[in-house]
Amino acid sequence: MKLALGTVQFGLAYGVSNQSGQVPLSAVKAMLQLASRHAIDTLDTAIAYGSSESRLGQAGTSAFKVVSKLPEVPITCTDINNWVQEQVAGSQARLGINSLYGLLLHKPDQLLEEKGIEIYRALQSLKLGGSVQKIGISIYTPQQLDSLMPHYSFDLVQAPLNLIDRRLHTSGWLQRLALEGVEVHTRSAFLQGLLLMPQAAVPAWFSQWSTVWAKWYEWLSSNEVSAVQACLAYPLSLAGVSRVLVGADSPEQLAQIIGAAAQKPIADLPDLQSTDENLMNPARWSLL
Repeated sequence: MKLALGTVQFGLAYGVSNQSGQVPLSAVKAMLQLASRHAIDTLDTAIAYGSSESRLGQAGTSAFKVVSKLPEVPITCTDINNWVQEQVAGSQARLGINSLYGLLLHKPDQLLEEKGIEIYRALQSLKLGGSVQKIGISIYTPQQLDSLMPHYSFDLVQAPLNLIDRRLHTSGWLQRLALEGVEVHTRSAFLQGLLLMPQAAVPAWFSQWSTVWAKWYEWLSSNEVSAVQACLAYPLSLAGVSRVLVGADSPEQLAQIIGAAAQKPIADLPDLQSTDENLMNPARWSLL
C-alpha cells in the first residue's frame, strides 16, 4: 500500500485536532499490527518526536522499513561525523534495529551553512557503512529544493502535500524528483487534522480563510465523500509520490484511514489551493 505510518503521536501529543494526547503503548502495538496486515511497510519517526522511537522499539518494527530524522546539529559541535554517528546509533538502539531504511535531516538548511559539507559527508559515511540505506531531507517548502539540489544528491525527500498546500506538485519539483530517481514521501495530507474537523469545531483563528472552509464543507456535503477519503485522494493520485504519510490517534482511526485509501479515485477534487504560508505551515499557526 502507498500509505506509510507517521508516528509523532506515539511520542508526543501532536496535532491541532488531537483530543486524546499521546498514544498509549497498547494502541501503538495494535496500530502496527493493523498496518502490517494491510501492507503498510514504512514507518516515519524522528529523534525529536519525544518517546516515539522507544515506543516503536518496544512494540517491534521488524516488519517495517523505518525512516528517522536527525535534529539540528548544535552550533557548538566540533566533530560532526562523531555526533551524527552517535545520534544514529542512539536511534537504532531505541528502535531495536541495525539499519535505518532512511535518514533525513530535520533542518536541511544547515547544509547551506559553513559546515554543510561535513554534515553531508557524515550522512554518506553512514550509508556506505550500511547503517542507513537512504539519505535525504525533510523540507517545508519547494524553495529549499531550489537551494539544495544544485549542490547535493539525495535518495529520499519528505515534503508537505495536501489539498491546500500543493506547492510540491505545482512547482514541478515532484516530477523532477521522480525523474531523478528520488523517493518522495509526502506528509500533512490532513493538515495536522485541520481538514478533518467538523466545520463548527475549526478554531476561530482560521476564520480569516473562510472562503476556503466554505468551499471545502460545501464540496463534502454535495459529493457525500468523507473528508479522510478526499484528503488522501489527492496525494495518492500522483505518480511521483512513493508514500503518503498518515498519522492516527487510535487503531480505529487508522482503520478508517486505511479504508478510505482503498476507495476508488475521485476525479474532481475541490480547488482549495492556497499561497498563504500562515495557513499552509502549522508552525505559523499563532493559536498554538
